[in-house]
Amino acid sequence: MTDEIRLRGLRAFAHHGVFDDERANGQEFIIDVDARVSLSGLGDDIAQTIHYGELAVAIVAAVESDPVDLIETVAERVAAIVLGFGALSTRVEVHKPSAPITVRFDDVSVVIERMRP
Repeated sequence: MTDEIRLRGLRAFAHHGVFDDERANGQEFIIDVDARVSLSGLGDDIAQTIHYGELAVAIVAAVESDPVDLIETVAERVAAIVLGFGALSTRVEVHKPSAPITVRFDDVSVVIERMRP
């Protein structure tokens, strides 16, 4: 059995996308993360768990750095950060609410799940 630390609605402004205007102007990305961990018997010491404040800062910094074409690549980048913080596995959802779609829509997102080897 695993437990989860969840971060919802992290916001980052970045220049990801395949179109020139996405790269030039940038847009907001919203990230949801489930970090699966074992919290059984760890007591009341933050050093024994994932510091979600530090994780949030690291995720936003990773999303805002080095533009890429695909939000799939952004999701992989975020998953690597979460696993690097000690999660057993993670579920990452990257939302791109201002995606260049020519019809009305509420959201576009990519969801991935990754485990530590």
